[in-house]
Amino acid sequence: MPPRPIPAALTALLLALASGARAGEVQVAVAANFAGPMARIGEGFTAATGHTLKVSTGSTGKFYTQIVGGAPFEVLVAADDETPRRLIATGHAVAGSSFTYALGTLVLWSAQHGFVDDQGAVLGSDKVRHVAIANPKVAPYGAAALEVIKARGLTDAVTPKLVTGENIAQAFQFAATGNAEVGFVALSQVAVPGKPATGSYWVVPASLYGEIRQDAVLLRTGADNPAARALLDHLKSEPVRKLIREFGYGR
Repeated sequence: MPPRPIPAALTALLLALASGARAGEVQVAVAANFAGPMARIGEGFTAATGHTLKVSTGSTGKFYTQIVGGAPFEVLVAADDETPRRLIATGHAVAGSSFTYALGTLVLWSAQHGFVDDQGAVLGSDKVRHVAIANPKVAPYGAAALEVIKARGLTDAVTPKLVTGENIAQAFQFAATGNAEVGFVALSQVAVPGKPATGSYWVVPASLYGEIRQDAVLLRTGADNPAARALLDHLKSEPVRKLIREFGYGR
């Protein structure tokens, strides 16, 4: 007796279940400056692979401490290249898995239109009483901000005005709410693709601070998770690289 054909509805159900079985979840630690782009990237990643992301955002330095302390992150999308190297050296990340996904761009930003001029001269003016930066001890963008202040010869004048956020997202909030007239933040936070730029900002010349080379790396806890490796491959794809450039990153 010939086998009975499987109903189309049952076939569709079986395919869906098989796809669901292959789909996984990735726990990702993402540098705060990259939160916006990562949200967009995550949507495309899930649509393309079925895998989902469980994202935590914060400062790269704090993530390093948490990962070494046993946090279950599987991928680190860092704001520098030093932290992934250190994690590989200590056995907390997979050798050969790190790569540069973006070059960060620092801006001096104000929520007020017309407040920041195109040369950043306002930084040394009396109009500025508070300058928000990310904690330079744990956030590469905060360290870069101090380099700019020093390069401009404004260390003595600006240091008493500094308002330090835990990460660059908090520094942005200080400036956005008016608790600081200006803040050193990432271009990606103020120039979102498809949306008009808010406030006013000065794109800091790259010559005034060290290159912010941002690397991603597969952590030891994610070495056996196909979804984690798929995410890193997705970050290298040309559509994602294009999106990252649209957010103002160099690459």
